[in-house]
Amino acid sequence: MSDSGRRILLGRVLGAFGVRGEAKLESWTQPRSAIFRYQPWIVRDPQGRERELSGVRGRESGKFLVAQWPQVEDRDAVEALRGTEIYVPRSALPPPRDGEYYWVDLEGLRVVTVDGVALGTVSHLFATGANDVLVARDDERERMIPFVIPQYVTSVDFEQGLVTVDWDPDF
Repeated sequence: MSDSGRRILLGRVLGAFGVRGEAKLESWTQPRSAIFRYQPWIVRDPQGRERELSGVRGRESGKFLVAQWPQVEDRDAVEALRGTEIYVPRSALPPPRDGEYYWVDLEGLRVVTVDGVALGTVSHLFATGANDVLVARDDERERMIPFVIPQYVTSVDFEQGLVTVDWDPDF
């Protein structure tokens, strides 16, 4: 699967932490501190302006990360970054382990039941806390299928561009 030009959203600036120019970050990497390993980042501010950024350092703090951005030294400068999204090229990420998938790699794959009934394509995935959910859309409807292997998702075949599920097409 080609990933040239694809960007992956890894996190977002939540706001300031303290008064010395540190930022609270939300990270979706596993572990969440791994976000600092994938620099340079492509950051997009809430106005849509983008730039490349390197040299961000950080640490874990409760439910979020605390980061020090280069040349950002006060709380007001950090508050101006609130909502900034952090992207990296897909090629910057390591290959997933066997049986693991990057959600972005599943998007766009066709979804069929074990009986061959087409359910659409993978629109996106989201986490519920209990399990992840695959959203399959076609022209008529949207289906939410628990991404539980092998109970509901029986196979993922990137060469065929296909996710096979054990799911009732009427549900």
